[in-house]
Amino acid sequence: MNTQRDIRGVMISVTGGRLLLPNASVAEVITFSEPEPVADAPDWLMGRVRWRGWRLPLVSFARLADGVAEDGHMGAKVAVLKALGGNPKMPYFAVLSQGFPRLVTVSAPALVAQHDIKELPLGVHARVMLNDDPAIVPDLLSVELLIQKALDQSQAA
Repeated sequence: MNTQRDIRGVMISVTGGRLLLPNASVAEVITFSEPEPVADAPDWLMGRVRWRGWRLPLVSFARLADGVAEDGHMGAKVAVLKALGGNPKMPYFAVLSQGFPRLVTVSAPALVAQHDIKELPLGVHARVMLNDDPAIVPDLLSVELLIQKALDQSQAA
């Protein structure tokens, strides 16, 4: 087994599935608190949550990618993710999570793509199986761009 190619990942449970992310992209996991609303935002942009002096946009990935109505927030957590886009006004954003993320080891033989590229919903880079666990690899950069567009439209309204 070639462990040099293995990376540490995080499985984040969301309504209707799990997100697979590099461990380095998760800054912190915090307890859910009711977000401040964002005017005229799409339903997947739940509002803003406070974290270390920032007001982070909170995304429901289930609503964004699958149009799934969120179930209750009992036991919900918020995964704070490092933004990749280089926007100094939004170095982080948050994703609603159902419980605590789970650390996983991702190796090439254990990761298998499970989709046709034409079938992927908005914000999804790939559907995969990792050691028989289905997961979604989000397209974080496109999610960031969608957040920024929604925030810009909200401010313009």
